[in-house]
Amino acid sequence: MEAQRKYEFVEGDAITIAPGRTIKRIRALVAIAAFGVVPGDLGGYIEAEKNLHVSGNAWVYGDARVSGDAQVSGNARVSGNARVYGNARVYGDAWVSGNASKTPIQIGGLTW
Repeated sequence: MEAQRKYEFVEGDAITIAPGRTIKRIRALVAIAAFGVVPGDLGGYIEAEKNLHVSGNAWVYGDARVSGDAQVSGNARVSGNARVYGNARVYGDAWVSGNASKTPIQIGGLTW
């Protein structure tokens, strides 16, 4: 059984980050009550669906960017102007925010 889609890409709202690579803004399709996200809320930018897991409450907000092989999962959040890229993993209850830039570390729960 396929998981319900959590978000969609917003057509026309993309940023070129390197030749041939683009990140696209996301829009919530379902509520994520734990974070106050409702259907229709705009999120941040991701390069591909693999960057933001559909299971759990993971979400990317504001102008935050997730790209490359980076993944956000579980109850993790990426917000503000944060950049998560390369092979970075943000999971558990982790929150990357502000002007943070993370790669190639793994951030999960309370482990840093």
